[in-house]
Amino acid sequence: MANSFINASLPDTSDRMLFAVPKKGRLYDQCLGLLSSIGIEFNRKPRHDIALVTNMPIALVFLPAADIATYVAKGNIDIGITGLDIIRESQTENDVAELLRLGFGKCKLQVQAPLGQSLVAEDLVGKRIVTSFINLTKQRFAQLEGVDPEKIKTQVRFVSGSVEAACGLGLADGIVDLVESGDTMRAAGLHAIDTILETESVLITNQNPRFPGLAETIKKRVEGILTARQYVLCQYNIDRKSLDNACLITPGRQAPTVTPLEKNGWVAVSVMVEKKLVGDKMDALSDIGATDILVLNIANARA
Repeated sequence: MANSFINASLPDTSDRMLFAVPKKGRLYDQCLGLLSSIGIEFNRKPRHDIALVTNMPIALVFLPAADIATYVAKGNIDIGITGLDIIRESQTENDVAELLRLGFGKCKLQVQAPLGQSLVAEDLVGKRIVTSFINLTKQRFAQLEGVDPEKIKTQVRFVSGSVEAACGLGLADGIVDLVESGDTMRAAGLHAIDTILETESVLITNQNPRFPGLAETIKKRVEGILTARQYVLCQYNIDRKSLDNACLITPGRQAPTVTPLEKNGWVAVSVMVEKKLVGDKMDALSDIGATDILVLNIANARA
């Protein structure tokens, strides 16, 4: 079934795991960067949506992000990257397995209303709502109304783009759309009054993958890159008498690596530290007498 939608004129992918990535949009560039980081090599011909990976038995399939969850759920695609919002909107969360949350493409699906009106989401019950997320919007307003989604009195209408313009054009009393910084919404005279979902990119597979071992390899490679992006390697020298305090400051993911130095009573410590904490950690180590404190970037990692 996995290859049933592929045109016969395209490369043979029968013995390859099909890996779907967004063909354009907000996730595209970051997905390409991730593929490069995990060692996937390919050449994509212009206007071709399938590219054979040259160093692994994988075929990349470039699809609209909104379709990827459905293709994976139905078994047409083995593994893919899409947004959590797409999975929930396509109602495929029970038909796909979430392998990893990828930490990029983060945004919020929010209910937005015109500025200058002190509204809460309940104030829009029974009103006109415009969105490209019909299912999630109906589910949220069904919660507010206390009824099934099919029975809501709120008028939810679909538009495929420029959702933020709907209120200004008099087409809606509120909208539901994805928001990153909020600048676009403020420019359209809107502000958030409710958050339906916090979303990010997700690596998914179907419930019965054809290549479970290869999917696990991809998962481990991605985990390694995510770890490398989150941590740095901190190295320093410390008097052994202060080692316990130093280990409390830098416990590492499991435990620090401690090596005796030629200098009597001193040790060298090597430990992974979260990037966002490294400044505070260096200050604290210096305060207890650590010397030669170095911070090194990690290119890749494995648990």
